[in-house]
Amino acid sequence: MLKLRKFFALAAVLAVAFAGAAFALEADEVLVGACIYKFDDTFMTGVRNNMKAEMDKIGGELEITDSQNRQPLQNDQVDAYIAKGANVVIVNPVDRTAALPLMEKAKAAGIPIVFINREPEAEVMQAYDKIWYDGAKAEESGTQSGELIVDYFKKNAGADKNKDGKIQYIMLRGEQGHQDAVLRTEYSVKAMKDGGFELEELGSDTANWDKVQATDKMKGFISAVGIERIEAVLANNDDMALGAIEALKSEGYNMGDPAKYIPVVGVDATAPALEAMSKGEMLGTVLNDAANQGKAAVQVAVAAAMGKEVNKETTGYEVTDGKYIWVPYRKVTSENYKEFM
Repeated sequence: MLKLRKFFALAAVLAVAFAGAAFALEADEVLVGACIYKFDDTFMTGVRNNMKAEMDKIGGELEITDSQNRQPLQNDQVDAYIAKGANVVIVNPVDRTAALPLMEKAKAAGIPIVFINREPEAEVMQAYDKIWYDGAKAEESGTQSGELIVDYFKKNAGADKNKDGKIQYIMLRGEQGHQDAVLRTEYSVKAMKDGGFELEELGSDTANWDKVQATDKMKGFISAVGIERIEAVLANNDDMALGAIEALKSEGYNMGDPAKYIPVVGVDATAPALEAMSKGEMLGTVLNDAANQGKAAVQVAVAAAMGKEVNKETTGYEVTDGKYIWVPYRKVTSENYKEFM
């Protein structure tokens, strides 16, 4: 009887093992469903293009949908992917506070979920063993943005136009409540102070990462405080920096006359921003590495869908605390911008 029990026990173990093997996915069998908060965001366009290119190399299937900046639509898109049988979902949330219900959808379906660009709260990340975040530490980009302004003021005596020893600046912030907007703003200000400068904020407002909104906001600041008082402009992303430049150019600034130049910095190192730098319209930016964020998202998703441990060996990227893939920022200046074009 004991031998018979051992036989059945061994048979059960083998059955489970063979069942697991039967259902194990190969990389080219993986279906990934991805949601991007909106397709007309310049930076996220770079991320999704690199996601597609990486999946083409792997040979699996990647479907990407435009959530059109509408969280209810994105919720439905995730439901649709689950119903379709996606093996894993990648989500760039419209609203980062929606990460919890999105995670719960994936958890109920038993599939992995990879968040990108907009970091969920820590408690959400700890509530599921098949959840990862792929992005960059926003405080790094804020610090580097502020350092670009500090370096400019230290190298250019005329940057302090009124000779009061302070930097009079305008801040264009991203989406209200977005961790990148909060941290880029906070740390860029901190970097300028740490650089030894007193500061005077002439104006600060939300422009939602959008070039047109930023142009309108900047025109409002120019009217309110006078362009002659503005000594620097910091924007949480390149689209808003380019919007500010459009407003400055409408006043005859940043068009080649050194006497009519206000340093403007952004974040992302998008192609339009690099082009503006090549023309001398924009002081600098910070590379938010869309290429590696896109590649990492797909590598993590495919490894997770295949049931592999998500680590550097399986994805090519360092994984912190078993859940976070941090892609570093790089400062882009007039000396090195051509490297990124």
